Amino acid sequence: MKLIILGNAGSGKTTYTRRLLARHPAARLSLDEVAFDGGIERRPLHDSVADVRRFIAANGHGIIEGCYADILEPVLPLCDELVFLNPGVETCVAHCRARPWEPEKFASSAAQDEHLENLINWVSTYETRDDEYGLRAHRRLFDAFEGHKREFNDPTEYAV
Repeated sequence: MKLIILGNAGSGKTTYTRRLLARHPAARLSLDEVAFDGGIERRPLHDSVADVRRFIAANGHGIIEGCYADILEPVLPLCDELVFLNPGVETCVAHCRARPWEPEKFASSAAQDEHLENLINWVSTYETRDDEYGLRAHRRLFDAFEGHKREFNDPTEYAV
């Protein structure tokens, strides 16, 4: 199984991934790990895609999760299944507000809280953005994928 979980920030990708891994252990890759190089600047796209290709080649079973349509598009044919978490902006904002401290991303919970309003503003534009993180790009990837795919519009649907 090579599974991609796609969705807006706050859609529940990481939580869903953890639930799946608790039942079916596999390798996991958060696209945040390959999209950024320890800072706020994106890495070159070809470097990020190469890292994902290496992950896929090295792991017979794995879950890749993220919101980066530009990274996922070239590797999508290498995967077996695509899950699109699309619970709506209000749910994503609520999840962001309730998100526990993420030590892999922030030095402290206070540092994470300092970025919360920027995150909320960004998440809130999901349906209108015309970039690799927006609904249009996610919908295009999902609709074009020819493998097994599922879209969930309510978090209760993806409570594993």
